[in-house]
Amino acid sequence: MTKSIRKNAIRLAADIGGTFTDITAFDVNTGSLVFGKTLSTPDKLISGIADAVGKSGTSFPNAEIFLHGSTIAINTILERTGAKTALLITQGFRDIYEIGRVNRPDSYNLYFGKHEPLVERALRYEVKERVYAEGKIYEPLDEEDVRETCKKLKKEGVEAVAILLLHCYSNPTHELRVRQIVEEELPDVFVSTSHELSQEYREFERSSTVAANAYIGPKVKRYISEIDEHIQSEGFDGSFLVVQSTGGLYDGQQAQRQCVRMLESGPAAGVIGTQALCSALGMSNAIAFDMGGTTAKAGVIYQGEALTTGSALIGGYERALPIQIAMMDIFEVGTGGGSIARLADEGGLRVGPQSAGAEPGPACYSKGGEHATVTDANLVLGRLSPERFLGGEMPLDVHAATAAIENQVATPLDLDTVDAAQGILNIAVTAMSHAVKAVTTERGLDAGDFSMVAYGGAGPLHACDIAREMGIRKVIIPRSPGHFSAFGMLFSDLRYDFVRSRFTRLADADFDDLESTFQELEQEGIAEIQKVSTTPGEVVINRAADMRYVGQEHSVTVDLPTHLFSKQDRAGIKARFDSVHDLRYGTCAPEERSEIVSLRVTVTGVLIKPTLNVIKPTKGDPIGAAHRGKRQVRFGSSVRETDTWDREKLFKGHTIEGPALIEEHASTTVLHPGDKLEVDQYGNLIVTVEGRTS
Repeated sequence: MTKSIRKNAIRLAADIGGTFTDITAFDVNTGSLVFGKTLSTPDKLISGIADAVGKSGTSFPNAEIFLHGSTIAINTILERTGAKTALLITQGFRDIYEIGRVNRPDSYNLYFGKHEPLVERALRYEVKERVYAEGKIYEPLDEEDVRETCKKLKKEGVEAVAILLLHCYSNPTHELRVRQIVEEELPDVFVSTSHELSQEYREFERSSTVAANAYIGPKVKRYISEIDEHIQSEGFDGSFLVVQSTGGLYDGQQAQRQCVRMLESGPAAGVIGTQALCSALGMSNAIAFDMGGTTAKAGVIYQGEALTTGSALIGGYERALPIQIAMMDIFEVGTGGGSIARLADEGGLRVGPQSAGAEPGPACYSKGGEHATVTDANLVLGRLSPERFLGGEMPLDVHAATAAIENQVATPLDLDTVDAAQGILNIAVTAMSHAVKAVTTERGLDAGDFSMVAYGGAGPLHACDIAREMGIRKVIIPRSPGHFSAFGMLFSDLRYDFVRSRFTRLADADFDDLESTFQELEQEGIAEIQKVSTTPGEVVINRAADMRYVGQEHSVTVDLPTHLFSKQDRAGIKARFDSVHDLRYGTCAPEERSEIVSLRVTVTGVLIKPTLNVIKPTKGDPIGAAHRGKRQVRFGSSVRETDTWDREKLFKGHTIEGPALIEEHASTTVLHPGDKLEVDQYGNLIVTVEGRTS
């Protein structure tokens, strides 16, 4: 490993959302935390980072580590704003990327549609070569044919090239040579090979993954490079690390090549923060709910661990593109504070996924936005203070919000303006509840058995509404919820995930061969950690295997401690597999034969983390000092006179009964009638959700 952490070093964490950019700064020496928040700058995102760092009172020259999470990768896919991309694929398999799995999840859905490839068919070219599944070369690579293809790519003005050759996970020789030729012939083109991203079987999923990496590659690479150049020009000479979809960190240089690993970069950091909070509070099960200006996301902490998956569908189940990499199990909906309320063609009210973003933003921002949004609805309902938004830095225009809702929703639907605002909110809550259901109910988990940790600037505004709809009894609002995803990055570690397909029945498994593969993957991970200029406190290695019963198609991932292999304990491995299968599907078959499909290794470099500071008790700090006044707030069908409170003046042991609004710099927590709040020793707001909104 290389250099150690400097004295008085600062760790800066930046989370860029569609609407706001958040900065959290952690002083390793003192343990102090400071925050900064500013509107995102879509035309030049680096400006938002610079502004937020300035507001936090820190600077890049004093920073040892700069951590960054962003939605640029996933937004590029969802918005289809990526590069003109070509796909080079083994001869005879040109159309597997388009054919896919031919799944039809809803048999009677008349509006069902297939996935839409990121690479058009005319830009998919066949490569003359063939490798057997075990890695033996059947047909040598025709290099001249590849060079002729490159001439066609140059003529087409291709910006990125994805390479997928059959069974290259067993033998990447041909992919490596094709890459070399393409880079020689097209030196300015972004090139991505499938084996660098995934060494698993399933050609469709691998083709989709490498195509996505190439498609977003030029844009993400340019974005990461600009940040790197900017922070260096500001005097930063430490480690620039990017949050992966697993919540782990990897080097900025690697992020420029393997861009697809940061698809869930920002949301994953929030789940990591939730996991750290759960550990401090002694909770084993929690739902991480994040609502910002553009989207709402949900993930799960189950038995103390953040749930992950080896693959994910990006873009909704029907039209989704599979991505075969490790990532947090996160579900996202296009509902945020900036989500636009509009009338659909059939006349019904719709909220999102279109967003007003940061520019021009909701109508109430007075920045030229004319659309009615969720934020406008909250303002009209009295849930947001027009004078105290962002600590008073950004006053909100009630009249503009009212006019937008009246003109675009209320009048066309013949509704009172306040009723229309309540309708906007109801639809948004239903959409966000779907995200929570997707990671709980649809995974065989009862949401009522979980507490919900709500964060993001808009999360606390709607947390109790969602909890009521889902039957969740406890909601936790952490300190500085508007900065929580950036805060969560400070609990991330260096992490490298590796997988390699190895098909063998457990009864016939060659443990020496499996051990050799495990050790090879572990050494790859250690080598990657050693490239980073920050020395971790320790390196932790975890092994797992994808297993299934003989005859099954799909597998489950089973954690495998080292001692099971050293003892060649087939019965112990089988028992673990049966247990995981039973937990996942509610059934298992101890008498049935099983097989190993793939081996997995996670190598983690553990970094220094903040500690949650205990706040002072209420003695000498009467709760009355936090009271700001009263205002009329709409809850359901009734209007209530509602107390407003200053969160900064609430301390351990303070209790509040709803209805109430707890205001802070970057967020507002809404308590409904019947809800009860208590401040814990760390300053978290612990809300017991009771009663129903009338």
